[in-house]
Amino acid sequence: MKTIGTLLLLITLINPSFTQNKKNMKTLHDFKTKTIDGKEYDFNKLKGKKVMIVNTASECGLTPQYIELEQVYKKYGGDNFIIIGFPANNFGAQEPGTDQQIAAFCKKNYGVTFPMMSKISVKGVDMDAIYEWLTKKEKNGVQDADVTWNFQKFLIDENGKLVKSIPPQTKPNDEEIIKWIKS
Repeated sequence: MKTIGTLLLLITLINPSFTQNKKNMKTLHDFKTKTIDGKEYDFNKLKGKKVMIVNTASECGLTPQYIELEQVYKKYGGDNFIIIGFPANNFGAQEPGTDQQIAAFCKKNYGVTFPMMSKISVKGVDMDAIYEWLTKKEKNGVQDADVTWNFQKFLIDENGKLVKSIPPQTKPNDEEIIKWIKS
């Protein structure tokens, strides 16, 4: 153990930004975005809550996951947990609508009550800053996690730190996710 401590001290002396970068690493609580109805949304208000962020699409084979997302939100959402949906048109042009059309679709077809944000890009040169943070280890301090398809889930702890990424095909009510919400 003494060797590891000495090594960390040397690294810090040689490269002071090594420890400063960890201290200055952003959390989800540092971001703001727009809701699907155009209002500012400050993630700082989610301090103390676990968060599941999911990129959504209305014309995808995985679109029925809205059912499970809403069920999980109704059962566990509240003071300790929230789901945030980000419509995105990055995969097969499966989210072509406007924010208003998407909101109407989600309400009419799936009764969505969890917060939905304005449509963004979750990959590529126009990737939204929140998704840059979610997908790049140098920004989140945890992992690189490219968004591979619609309905990929990101779990964030009560302190706004990324915990992990969950593949799109994993349903929102999967045992692993529910255990994490309850823990």
